[in-house]
Amino acid sequence: MSKKNGKNGALLQVNDLVMHFPIYRGVIRRQVGAVRAVDGVSFDVKRGETLGLVGESGCGKTTTGRTILQLYRPTAGSVVFDGVDLVALKGEQLRKMRRKMQMIFQDPYASLNPRMTVGEIVGEPLEVHHVSKGKATRERVRELLSVVKMNPSFSDRYPHEFSGGQRQRIGVARALALNPSLIICDEPISALDVSIQAQVVNLLEELQAKFNLTYLFIAHDLSMVRHISDRVAVMYLGVIMELADRNEIYENPLHPYTQALLSAIPIPDPVVDAKRKRTILKGDVPSPANPPSGCRFRTRCPIAEALCAEERPEFRELKPGHFVACHFADQFVQ
Repeated sequence: MSKKNGKNGALLQVNDLVMHFPIYRGVIRRQVGAVRAVDGVSFDVKRGETLGLVGESGCGKTTTGRTILQLYRPTAGSVVFDGVDLVALKGEQLRKMRRKMQMIFQDPYASLNPRMTVGEIVGEPLEVHHVSKGKATRERVRELLSVVKMNPSFSDRYPHEFSGGQRQRIGVARALALNPSLIICDEPISALDVSIQAQVVNLLEELQAKFNLTYLFIAHDLSMVRHISDRVAVMYLGVIMELADRNEIYENPLHPYTQALLSAIPIPDPVVDAKRKRTILKGDVPSPANPPSGCRFRTRCPIAEALCAEERPEFRELKPGHFVACHFADQFVQ
């Protein structure tokens, strides 16, 4: 893939992002704790690149995406987009910045209003942000449907008349309506048939090349993430465990959790598959309402020691561009 390297540096910088959801109990609704969905996440996304964000279900990937867009207001940390800290913005200022950031949602069946036509769904951002109305909006909707390879005459139909893949294309058209710089793709293919997944991913790549888009691609399908991403961040229980170039992270994973994830990817060659070393993780993912002390992964880690319970590992750069949060990752450096 001939991919771009973000000539103007980082478009998005996330610094120590924290998103805790309070837990209330009793008649007087007293706060007794918090779900630590995102707990100190830092990364950047260069202009024009795709950063893949992977991890098990419930690790905080979607919450990270929604907090970046300020759909959830973060508990702490900063989100600097195009030089502006979104956390400090409110009201009209935040509305104006939202035009440059859009989201493609996971479920194409739930994210489209069944009472609105395709034309109304795709044209809604244009109306809400007072970009156009009437005939101009209808023309733009037809153009957007063509861009996502759908028949422009479908604009008068309703979502229930389309398949899952077609609905997701409608969602992509809606995300493109305001010419955004950044699109957060929240598992946009996980609800689709495998045969349709490749079509949607290829469409996203074509649109990125055509409109110089920047993607944060959230997923748990590691083979698809390797295909579409420039760099990959691995998340576990609200914390980034490892971040590196996509080929580097797949060929030389330095964190035991990343190694376990990669060892679970099926290999079509039975001879190679039989010879490779598998890492089977014991136990279940702990609750984000009561995460382990020190390293989040220590309760399931095959190389954990006493230090892991006492001290949270620093997210450090072990090789150029390769960051990892593990006290003992040095032993895996090649």
